Amino acid sequence: MIVYDLKCEKDHVFEVWFASSEAYDQQRERGLVACAFCGSTDVVKAVMAPRLNAKGNQRDAVPAERRAQPSDETRPVSISNVAAPPELVRLQAVVQALADAQARALEQSTWVGSDFADRARAMHYGEEDHALIHGKADPDEAAALIEEGVAVAPLPFPVVPPEVKN
Repeated sequence: MIVYDLKCEKDHVFEVWFASSEAYDQQRERGLVACAFCGSTDVVKAVMAPRLNAKGNQRDAVPAERRAQPSDETRPVSISNVAAPPELVRLQAVVQALADAQARALEQSTWVGSDFADRARAMHYGEEDHALIHGKADPDEAAALIEEGVAVAPLPFPVVPPEVKN
């Protein structure tokens, strides 16, 4: 593992770990290295001070309180300051917005479980008052509803039935 201080075009400096210097070069060329603050992929290596470990015969000169702390070699590596590629950030935002929209829609809808196809069909043919419902239908049932002209659509995210929720 190798750590680099990187700097973007807006002078943000951040630390990133790579498997090797070649891995850094390859990821940078592919546009996968982005600023942890602004998402810019125009980054270069920043000036770094080298970390020099004490010689084996000089380690006893280190104060006891510093020796008790984990060394950089044993301390867990944090990658929280490694920015996700901008495309992934945008995708996550779209998925979150879609999930939020589904949750809002389901607040106004009634869970009908496996009775979904029958209830939707009954509403379509005027045998039951129209209402917002959601439930389960297998692919064949859903296809049959669509062929009949019943206005149905699959939900983008799975729904946990109320009887299964904690």
